[in-house]
Amino acid sequence: MNWNKVYGLSLRHFYLIKSSFPRILDLIYWPSIQIFLWGFISKFFTLSSSYYNNTVGVILSAAILYDFLFRSSISYNMMFLEEIWSRNFTNLFISPIKIKEIIAALTLTAMVRTLIGMVPAALLAIPLFGVSIFKIGLPLISLLLSLYVFGITLGLLVTSGLIRFGPSFENIAWASLFFLAPLGCIYYPIEILPEWLQIVAKILPLVHIFEEMRNILINDIISYTQIFLAIAISIFYFVLGVIVFYFSYAGAKIRGTLINVGE
Repeated sequence: MNWNKVYGLSLRHFYLIKSSFPRILDLIYWPSIQIFLWGFISKFFTLSSSYYNNTVGVILSAAILYDFLFRSSISYNMMFLEEIWSRNFTNLFISPIKIKEIIAALTLTAMVRTLIGMVPAALLAIPLFGVSIFKIGLPLISLLLSLYVFGITLGLLVTSGLIRFGPSFENIAWASLFFLAPLGCIYYPIEILPEWLQIVAKILPLVHIFEEMRNILINDIISYTQIFLAIAISIFYFVLGVIVFYFSYAGAKIRGTLINVGE
């Protein structure tokens, strides 16, 4: 074995990682996020084991809602990535199509892909586990709307990163949802978080969505204030995501890097 060749190949990958912030972040990210998420879940069940009177129902409902968020964001990202993988990215932006039309098309198509994945899962939970997410009632529509808008926002931010940093930002597409999972209080109430993290968590729509879901399923009480707040925060971030996308696109045009993304 020629160790000089081994060293040369290893050095190549080392420089590749060293020069790419998304790759470095991806290496650090997964172990850290697992510690945060499961640490808070373990702490919750240790301190409040009697919190749920229907543990399977509440947790499975939370999992279905979280998967709806995950699928909406990933569907948006996947369609954008498919344009890159098929080398159609450059054609997309030189064609007589406006940016807002691209965003609208991805948003609508992502909805179809998300529903194709979520509806069968939600229906399967009824006979297999006796859990129906539809017990939430009409507020479910508002909660799903808020989750979808926020999921699309995350998709917009990831695609903005792809335009800015190139294909190396692809790893962030898979990691973005898991990064927010500990702060979203999906499986546990916000009180489990340290006080300083609670302040950060409250500026996300996820906390209000999942707190309201638990409030409905456990206490059978609907707080329209929480629902409207979740929708308002989601819309705010969506507008912010659109602005970031436009800035990333404009910056890529100025630097002349847009054509390299699809190569």
